[in-house]
Amino acid sequence: MSSLSTQVLVIGGGTTGLGIAWDAALRGLKVVLIEQSDIGQGTSGRHHGLLHSGGRYALSDPASARDCASENRILRKIASHTIEDTGGLFVATPSDPVDYPDRWFSACSHLNIPVEEISLSTMLEREPLLNPRISRSFLVQDASIDSFDLAHLLVKGIQEHGGVVLLRHRLESLIRHQDRLVEAKIKDISNGTSLRLSANLFINAAGPWAKTITTMAEVELPLALGKGTLVAMSHRLVNTVVNRCKRPSDGDIIVPVGTVAILGTTDVPVKEPTSLDIQPWEVDLLLAEGDLLLPGLRDSRPLRAWAGIRPLYQPAENGNAHTRALLRAHVVLDHEETDGLQCFISVIGGKLTTFRLMAEEAVDLICDKLEIDQKCSTASTPLPHESGQFHSLPSRLEKLEEHPYPHSINDQIVCECELVMRGDIELVLENSPAVTDLDDLRRDLRIGMGPCQAGFCAYRACAISSEHFSSPPSLKGLHNFVYERWKGIRPVAWGSTLQQMEFSRRIYLDLLAAGPESENRS
Repeated sequence: MSSLSTQVLVIGGGTTGLGIAWDAALRGLKVVLIEQSDIGQGTSGRHHGLLHSGGRYALSDPASARDCASENRILRKIASHTIEDTGGLFVATPSDPVDYPDRWFSACSHLNIPVEEISLSTMLEREPLLNPRISRSFLVQDASIDSFDLAHLLVKGIQEHGGVVLLRHRLESLIRHQDRLVEAKIKDISNGTSLRLSANLFINAAGPWAKTITTMAEVELPLALGKGTLVAMSHRLVNTVVNRCKRPSDGDIIVPVGTVAILGTTDVPVKEPTSLDIQPWEVDLLLAEGDLLLPGLRDSRPLRAWAGIRPLYQPAENGNAHTRALLRAHVVLDHEETDGLQCFISVIGGKLTTFRLMAEEAVDLICDKLEIDQKCSTASTPLPHESGQFHSLPSRLEKLEEHPYPHSINDQIVCECELVMRGDIELVLENSPAVTDLDDLRRDLRIGMGPCQAGFCAYRACAISSEHFSSPPSLKGLHNFVYERWKGIRPVAWGSTLQQMEFSRRIYLDLLAAGPESENRS
């Protein structure tokens, strides 16, 4: 068994863990981050992609609202290339409390959250599909953010400053020496080898799996898990983030992301981080609530549904509270103070929008414990800007018009939905050794995430990948990829969506023999 030592070990490759590792690396600390799968596989890759203005929590959670408003401004400076500045609207429908908008507007002003009331005619000129019976409308600084792009840039930033990111490395156990955490046993899932890693400090940023980590260290974590289901519509019904102007509840927001619009979200308490099953009532509720904002939405075609798990701080005094009632503010727990265990810190709660602030507070505590005098610089340090941005809606038609007919093999369109060219795929395969399967390409290029849901692009991408890998991907890998797409379609499989799903299944199972049983026949 090989061994490694570092100053800081970060457990979890979501946005929170990556942000902590980036901040620590910028301050000159020796840092290693481990992730059991790929980056953004947990909560960071299972949300609606909203960059919060702070307005959503102005009355229900003022601390989170203030943090979101401040971090919104910072992220626009340091990660602008991951953000589409859609703007946001808060609107009062006939079903919403009539006294809420005035109280909400006053709270936003008090918290320094930019907000402007606009006329209904201006609102409808901006978003003509909105309900004409809306009584009031407010403009805020919401936006959509690509969490996969953000995660990739954080990895690049960590590595550029000497940090180490170990993907597909699962934590097997934590080793204590009396009241001190001293070592972690880690398994490399790709080849089955084990690694012992000693560190001065261990940072638990595992999101929904955070309680599993603390259990390994023999301490308790006041964590509650709330499942949120989302539905993506097959096209972009709005170009502005639209929120209901009422207390946060199920189905009160629509977020335009890429080529689709996302309806969100429910909040159901669950026991396990893998409890991602979607119930029919959740889909029905999201479509019905969305119809109050966009009349006729229920007659539009839903593309797919998925769920993510919110890791929420639940102190003892809120032990019986529903997850919807719990605050979204983040908490940095020093287990030396809470449990008498040295060298162990957990970071839970918070939002994608506040990941940088969460990291700053965590690394401030790290530096304090290591007696290192290094200030945070992430608020003024832009993330590395990658040259290729492969999916930007405003430039889709321009990109296609530049190459109306293929001039070379690289100009061939592989994914019509997201306008991904063969050259885009080959560029990722050549420059990203961590890309090992089609799901990695999906996170990089949005392959399979458009309206056809991998109906035509998956087998093309698989064929191109086979030319670059020394061991060509198997039919099992192709099946696993499209099966994940079908799994998201199944909760909304009726009408034309069901027809498309069955057509796609027949292509892969009958024509290409890419079913699980084909592995035994080959």
